Amino acid sequence: MENYGQVTKTISLEQYGIKNAKVKYQLSPDELHAISIEKGLGVEASSGALAVNTGEFTGRSPKDRFIVKDDITKDRVWWGDINIPFGPENFDKLYNKVVDYLSEKELFVRDSYACADENYKLNIRVINEYPWSNQFAYNMFLRPTEDELENFDPEWIIINAPSFMANAAIDGTRQHNFAILNFTKKIALIGGTGYTGEIKKGIFSALNFILPVFKNTMPMHCSANVGKDGDTAIFFGLSGTGKTTLSTDPNRSLIGDDEHGWTNENAVFNFEGGCYAKVINLSRDNEPEIYDAIKKGAILENVILNDNGDVDFENTSITQNTRVSYPIHHIENIQEPSIGKNPKNIFFLTADAFGVIPPISKLTPSQAAYHFISGYTAKVAGTEAGVKEPVPSFSACFGAPFMPLHPAKYAEMLSKKMIDAGVNVWLVNTGWTGGPYGVGTRMKLKYTRAMINAVLDGHLGLYNYDDYHIHSVFGVAQPRTCPGVPTSVLSPRATWNDDEAYYKMAFKLTNAFRENFKKFEEHCTEEIRRGGPQRYAF
Repeated sequence: MENYGQVTKTISLEQYGIKNAKVKYQLSPDELHAISIEKGLGVEASSGALAVNTGEFTGRSPKDRFIVKDDITKDRVWWGDINIPFGPENFDKLYNKVVDYLSEKELFVRDSYACADENYKLNIRVINEYPWSNQFAYNMFLRPTEDELENFDPEWIIINAPSFMANAAIDGTRQHNFAILNFTKKIALIGGTGYTGEIKKGIFSALNFILPVFKNTMPMHCSANVGKDGDTAIFFGLSGTGKTTLSTDPNRSLIGDDEHGWTNENAVFNFEGGCYAKVINLSRDNEPEIYDAIKKGAILENVILNDNGDVDFENTSITQNTRVSYPIHHIENIQEPSIGKNPKNIFFLTADAFGVIPPISKLTPSQAAYHFISGYTAKVAGTEAGVKEPVPSFSACFGAPFMPLHPAKYAEMLSKKMIDAGVNVWLVNTGWTGGPYGVGTRMKLKYTRAMINAVLDGHLGLYNYDDYHIHSVFGVAQPRTCPGVPTSVLSPRATWNDDEAYYKMAFKLTNAFRENFKKFEEHCTEEIRRGGPQRYAF
């Protein structure tokens, strides 16, 4: 029994099969912070934030994410390499092993919820083996009031046991770690990994099934903010494309940085109560809001501290996926509650390491659907000797690992909503300019911000063909001028100073798009198929 504000409540875990546990219920962030340090599970950085190491896994493990195949899911889920089926009997056996393992241990339990819109609220109970995992849940999920806690009835349960190791040969997993969703029992079972992102993405994946199937509502892997006039902007993008950075804007109120729903009542709402930002190369000059959010209550993951407790944000010796979680109120300029109106502009962010996609271009509805299904970005080749070529990376709906349904289902919903709401859709390249990775340079953040601001303040919103050039390879409309951006930067071909090399690389990427899209073609309309690049390289 623990005090949480004025609420005193006893929680038993017997109903979940966890016996004789010492339950620490609804502890404050300060208490969890202190317990983590006392147990040697973390240290305090000079900023006051808790710094932890998540162990073997410093990121998600998509091949170890499963969905129980049962009467609810068998005919609805898009089964394959992304949504891997797990047998109900195997789940029950593994679940029993996990709860036996957690019995008689000290456990940290938190009641919280997802979805800021009351009509879509999902009550969640999180059961954690580690105190800092429970603090992460405080940061990332929405926090009930004291009155709500008195009669709290959880709909979904997250059981998180990082130290429990599965036996793949017996338990039906691929290896010792796992993250399994059971829609019939409404349980997210996570074990063998300390990476906290599995906790938040488990519920996100669940909502990506629940909302479209049962609520006719569009779930989105995106960030969102709102201007002083109430205009909402949405930012889709994969990790490393600038989704969190670009939506955290001192001149606009942040709705959320990662997960949202778009309702039929013309509203966009945040699923979460916090932010989970990458901190590689973070600086106050470039990202002051995120930098200043790292204070007491925040959790830094897999960073390196010097002897004074200062973070070396450039140090990637543990992982490039260094992270920080913090409650959304660590950001000064936030939307309360985390709900906005229908968006006026949607941005698809891509870090094109080939350096051939325009820095900003306007998409037609069919192009928007095509690029949404494709979910393109690119990965640099890393540090392998002699390898300098970028690698195209496609993740359908800009979040394939979290999407249980076929991507075409989400694309159809998004297309309809975009057309009904009259939304402008923009493709923004935050990647390379002046050549591919290894030759060119990364697009300056100040230019990307200027382009997005030009859209939001109306400078690029009026579609006049005289002000745009239709890209000869990708078919998108790129503006000829933009306030705050050198005209030469707006044309990727011009930045190369070598037309032959540019078009050769552009066609190479075009073919990668077309090859990737083959697996979606039979589920898409002819109009959507025509939204992609139409030219081949011979």
